Amino acid sequence: FEPDQYVIVTSEDLEKIKLKSTKVIEIEGFIEASEVPASMYEAPYFAGPDGPVASKAYALLGEALKTSGKVGVGKVVLRDREETVMISSLDGGLVLYKLRNPEELRKMDDVPQIERKEVNKDELKLSVSLVETMASTLKELDLTDRYKDALRELIEAKIAGREVVVAEEEEKPVVDIMTALKQSIEQTKAKKKPMERAKGEKKPEVEIKAP
Repeated sequence: FEPDQYVIVTSEDLEKIKLKSTKVIEIEGFIEASEVPASMYEAPYFAGPDGPVASKAYALLGEALKTSGKVGVGKVVLRDREETVMISSLDGGLVLYKLRNPEELRKMDDVPQIERKEVNKDELKLSVSLVETMASTLKELDLTDRYKDALRELIEAKIAGREVVVAEEEEKPVVDIMTALKQSIEQTKAKKKPMERAKGEKKPEVEIKAP
């Protein structure tokens, strides 16, 4: 608090300021969901009614949020600490999104080495082509937790008494952005080539790649 002057805070001191959890969400107001930037979202929690008596009010709030298109913003004590939360309607229930404090958020301008440059039209055209070529749906994407699978393999290997070998990271050559984009587009197109059935009455059916 002053040069070479410090306040010593102990665990016992912190115990004194713990807030009592009341399971009560104090709603400060209702706003448009678009006002909350994605960078403020921290963690979601499913919320349910506290017993049969609260079920009616719970359902009513959920329907009101769904109809109005708004979300509630308030505070609740989670694990001895007061948190800012956003309340939203979801699949017939309510979900709480723990929010970061706006004062804690950094701006994009704070990120080093970001240069505001004019985009090259040819590079932009290729980039958009790559995005469209790789267009998919969330269900089709492979979002497997590879770390969890690798951890399981590690544990099983140690149980079996096998030696765990760490694979060396491959160094990929640095290429210019145009070459990289073209390579990505070609690789994506190759993966998405349709399969055609060979025609013929007596010959067995086989699948071949279309040229």
